[in-house]
Amino acid sequence: MPEIRNPNLQTQGSGGGSGSGGDMRSTLAFTVLMLVVFLGYQYFFKPTPAATQSQPATPVTAPGQPAPASLQLAAGSAQAPAPTPAIAAPLETVTTVENEKYKIVFTNRGAQVKQWILKNYSDTAGKPLDLVQPQVAGLFGFPLSLFTYEPALTAQLNQALYQVSTAGAPPSSTGLVLAPNALTFHYSANGLDVVKTFRFDSSYVVGVDTQVTRNGVPVRALVQWPAGLGDMEEFLPSSSTRSPVRTSVSSQFAWSLNGKQDSTNAAKVSGNNTVDQPYEYAAVTDLYFAAAFLPDVPDRVTLVTLHHSVDLPGDLTDPNSKKRPADVIGLAMGDTSGVTHLRLFAGPKDTDALNAIHATGSDGKPTGPSLESLIRFGWLTIIAKPLYLAIRFLRGTLGPGINNWGWAIIIVTVVINMLMLPTRIMMMRSSLKMMRIQPKVEALKKRYAHLKMNDPKKAEMNTEMMDLYRTEGVNMYGGCLPLLIQMPLLYAIYRVLANAVELRQAHWFWLTDLSSPDPLHILPILIIVTMFLVQFLTPSPGMDPNQRRMMAIFMPIVFGFSMLHFASGLALYWGTGNIINLGIQLGINQSKIGKEMHEIAARRAAKKSGGNAKTIQGKR
Repeated sequence: MPEIRNPNLQTQGSGGGSGSGGDMRSTLAFTVLMLVVFLGYQYFFKPTPAATQSQPATPVTAPGQPAPASLQLAAGSAQAPAPTPAIAAPLETVTTVENEKYKIVFTNRGAQVKQWILKNYSDTAGKPLDLVQPQVAGLFGFPLSLFTYEPALTAQLNQALYQVSTAGAPPSSTGLVLAPNALTFHYSANGLDVVKTFRFDSSYVVGVDTQVTRNGVPVRALVQWPAGLGDMEEFLPSSSTRSPVRTSVSSQFAWSLNGKQDSTNAAKVSGNNTVDQPYEYAAVTDLYFAAAFLPDVPDRVTLVTLHHSVDLPGDLTDPNSKKRPADVIGLAMGDTSGVTHLRLFAGPKDTDALNAIHATGSDGKPTGPSLESLIRFGWLTIIAKPLYLAIRFLRGTLGPGINNWGWAIIIVTVVINMLMLPTRIMMMRSSLKMMRIQPKVEALKKRYAHLKMNDPKKAEMNTEMMDLYRTEGVNMYGGCLPLLIQMPLLYAIYRVLANAVELRQAHWFWLTDLSSPDPLHILPILIIVTMFLVQFLTPSPGMDPNQRRMMAIFMPIVFGFSMLHFASGLALYWGTGNIINLGIQLGINQSKIGKEMHEIAARRAAKKSGGNAKTIQGKR
């Protein structure tokens, strides 16, 4: 023991006071008293050592942020723990929490979730959808487990047997708890104390409070959703009934930071990167479902992105095909203070549900950004969202028997094509004008035909051609207008069908899922046939017959075969549009404009067949 000196005590000399003996006895008594007090204080009030600090071995970078963020991670005290009362359960039990939307099965081993079943959604096998993907969760961890920077501590926290208690009605004999209620899991041993509380109501949102201390010092332990979502059926055994589509390729990490929402694809998410930034929310998503953490205090957020991979057959229908890695992402979130309070949304990316959930704002209330941006309509959201709202409105207002997403798509397609009818008539008028001046165009081309492509005089031909179009009132791009309008609409409805959870597994006659390809290939065949007929019946001014023939055959085949791999709802939209266009074209062909166009085309064809092909290009 180091020597202790009290600077307030001075050695007494032989003089002073009433006598040296009395002074010495008083001094000795005072010294003994101070020594007893000091030793007693040391024994009864032994100070606790300061918590050690640790840092991650690798640099830490905010996902989606350009600059690295430094941080200190409180890992707790490494000194031998002070005695604490042991709190643990004698054996593993499960507790099930239910409301109208979900059934969540907790195990007290690790106080984590083994099943998160959404009652209103089904998997490919027709069973209620479980958001916990069992294969990847078994490899990388279960939802609401804890993440720390010490592997041994993480394992202890997620393997310990916690005692369970409820705030409301106690569990039934089968371990069932009905929401609203709250579950508290408590574990304590050897200086380590862990409390995890989960609050449930009638929504998809679960309140989460966690605190981990070691020898009274907070440990930075983060709540995690470690690995993917249950809609990713490609990880199921090949013997299971499952979708043949890799949904993991559409996984994303999404977030709201300082009021700005953004996302990044799974392949770009770094593993075990930590950042302290004021995230209003952070989420892992697939096309139709999401798990999003919304912290109570965004300014104190610690976020860790998790990235794993699993080798899967490249062709899910052939277990022996060459394997390719599939990305599995997750995240962990906590509070830099070591005491975490947040909300977790785990459910479908339903517009109404997401609009009702707001992050914590600067006022400490749920007035921040909503979760609606988790629905990814893409860069044409300005078109896609109104399309979605229109289809949803029709779905809810159609009468019995046709109250169906397929019929809603067909009606929207009819309305869109009727609105585009003026542009189609405009295109036909432009085409007629083009046909009328075609002899002049051919004559102009013939005058410059002897020039090479790189000859500067070719520019003169282009100038004369533009003057001719201007003089005759011809818009050379008029025929492209309907296509220019149709392409953004096609992409927008593709985004709607690929991201609107309501269209997942929506039925229409033989189509069992409007978000998946047509299983019987009826719609792709219909698209090929109708596109060919439209191309064949539409006069093409000035187009070479061979080129026209190629367009009439090649274009329908390309589009038809593309639809073999796209959502059947998209094929339904395109096929319906083709049938409408075919009817419109037949009507235009009987009109004055159509008849004149066909007469001009017939005269030109007769001249060519008579061996006078050069005369229609004629000289001026």
